[in-house]
Amino acid sequence: MKASPARSNLPVVAVVGRPNVGKSSLVNRVIGHRAAIVEPTPGVTRDRQSFTAEWAGRRFELVDTGGLEPGQHGLDARVAEQAQVAMVLADVIVLVVDAQTGTTQDDLEVADALRRFDKPVLVVANKVDDPQDEPMAASFHRLGLGTPLAMSALHGRGSGDFLDELVARLPAEHGDTDDAWASVAIVGRPNVGKSSLLNRLLGEERAIVDSAPGTTRDPVDSLVSLEDGRVVRIIDTAGMRREVKIDDPIEYFSFLRSRGTLARADAAILVVDAAEAVTSHDQRLAEAITEAGRACVIALNKWDRVPSEGPDRDRFDDHIRRRLRFLTWAPIVRTSAITGRGVNKLLPAVERALTSHRTRLPTAVVTGIVRDAQDARPHPRQRGRAAKILYALQAEVAPPTFVLFTSGRLQDNYLRYLEHRVRAVEAFDGTPITFKVRLRSKRPSV
Repeated sequence: MKASPARSNLPVVAVVGRPNVGKSSLVNRVIGHRAAIVEPTPGVTRDRQSFTAEWAGRRFELVDTGGLEPGQHGLDARVAEQAQVAMVLADVIVLVVDAQTGTTQDDLEVADALRRFDKPVLVVANKVDDPQDEPMAASFHRLGLGTPLAMSALHGRGSGDFLDELVARLPAEHGDTDDAWASVAIVGRPNVGKSSLLNRLLGEERAIVDSAPGTTRDPVDSLVSLEDGRVVRIIDTAGMRREVKIDDPIEYFSFLRSRGTLARADAAILVVDAAEAVTSHDQRLAEAITEAGRACVIALNKWDRVPSEGPDRDRFDDHIRRRLRFLTWAPIVRTSAITGRGVNKLLPAVERALTSHRTRLPTAVVTGIVRDAQDARPHPRQRGRAAKILYALQAEVAPPTFVLFTSGRLQDNYLRYLEHRVRAVEAFDGTPITFKVRLRSKRPSV
């Protein structure tokens, strides 16, 4: 199966500007809630982060970017590159400047670069929190990009006028947006190669890759088209560290965002560093995926660093099986984001897991499985009585959920036995399954 980046049919608006001018605050104001990380620290936003917004009946994709600052090096330079990529893809560009600071040399250089794109540009003079400060916006006429709009993203002043001007610059409708068939969150500890895997899947530098742990702070959404035309939304999340060790408020907010991303995803790709094997932190993340009821594929990344044969390889395989014994239903794909090995197997595995996640067994099939299971192994007697399953059905999908109507409580080990019996008939590969026990109500005594 081949995958390719899929661009939304919605017009794209890129929000760009120097660090700490209020780009993320503007994005939050437009979409109506605090989705982009906002901190007074310059350079908080690093990757391109996309949101769907609407104003006056027009929907568009709003892209928050990292700070544009000429002459940067290292990670900061890659942030600037990501902002430039967003500008190339955008239909309209919003340049945010700081009215309190006034026009800077960096603003002039950014404006000069924007003129080369030959695209509609809207200049927003942000941080005009008081009406008497509005004349300060006029100084940005010298950027040569049209009349600047005075606005306070923090307080909402001028936001309506800004959105009216923005919508007026949007291109004609591209047509209805294709809804994603499913959403998949890429989760894992910091620096296990999540963003590198995403870039390999997309065939482009969509997420910033750096050797420093925790480079990704915001979830990054990308659309991928499968061979049959279905669209999958893939979200690269910030490295999910142990909550108790997060002291930086920015990192903590990113952790919460990642956990929230997992809650709204249909499936997860749990990325494990094969060179370090499975850690207790990996196990906690796997438990979070299971508790959330998400389909899952395990990507053993950096597989090129694992011994290829011999007793070391055998010991490693045994270690993986033991440490992930509670995820026996999740397929394992051995990958290397650096060499590309196994990456082409990830999406097919995710597709199979999602199909299982949405599979529903007919009641007659469920009844037969439970009947045969009880005949082969009745539930142990409790207080002299044997609990029996009187009726069973699959009530829900995503995850597959079975309701058991019983004459008594069922032991956990018996529920595990029933799960094995169900999976012997329908593997439900890549998804957890859940049992809900309903005790038969006792008839009132006469």
